[in-house]
Amino acid sequence: MAGRDTYLEHLASVPLFAACSRKDLQRIARASDEVQIPAGRTLMKQDDVGRECFVLVDGKVKVERNGRKVASLGPGAYFGELSLLDKGPRTATVTAESPITVLVLGPREFSAVLDEVPQLAHKLLTALAQQVRELDKKAFG
Repeated sequence: MAGRDTYLEHLASVPLFAACSRKDLQRIARASDEVQIPAGRTLMKQDDVGRECFVLVDGKVKVERNGRKVASLGPGAYFGELSLLDKGPRTATVTAESPITVLVLGPREFSAVLDEVPQLAHKLLTALAQQVRELDKKAFG
């Protein structure tokens, strides 16, 4: 794991965690697992049942919907939160384009963090609302 201060600074730079205090960031860090993943490995597949949320610490991932690349994401991006929240199928396939480091929050740990860190729940709701607005604008103008 990266040095503690560097690690917390990185978490603080993630938009989802921007409103969190240092103490809250420490809780998030304790609840998550840092995992190294080689280039080419698929983290999630569209339509599979998902259980965890990922925060990209280092590297780059490719996001595909229906077999078509729709985005490349870098450090600070997060994905998997929808399936984690509603236990529904994954909406995209995410594959490591380079060696990556991710923080992984499982359902039990994620729920505990949301209970302990109310700012995170609020930020997540705001981020999801922004995503819905963006999708609505793309679909309906």
